[in-house]
Amino acid sequence: MLIHGLLAVLFFQLMGELIVISAGLPLPGPVIGMVLLLAALLYRKQVPTALRQVGDALLGNLALLFVPAGVGLILHFELLRSEWWIILTAIILSSIGASVVTALVFRWLLRRQERKS
Repeated sequence: MLIHGLLAVLFFQLMGELIVISAGLPLPGPVIGMVLLLAALLYRKQVPTALRQVGDALLGNLALLFVPAGVGLILHFELLRSEWWIILTAIILSSIGASVVTALVFRWLLRRQERKS
């Protein structure tokens, strides 16, 4: 049963890759694939058991998925050392931007909920 969920995740990743390659989009294929998977799940209005099991397994081993990123940091250490201030500025500005957008969406949802009740 677990294999069906894994095949579903890989299928949507493949579909995302095909869309990115055929349309020439500047986005990662897996991101498009996960958006497609989200749309399919919203359409179904439920998460199949096999897919839930795969998601739980991936979340349980999430730390392993950061190993390639850590290797990349070590591999490009010289670049990071010379461009640290640009990276730090981008992290700070994107964090502030994400916080502002989250607060605005939260406030909008609260007002929307108050109008309904």
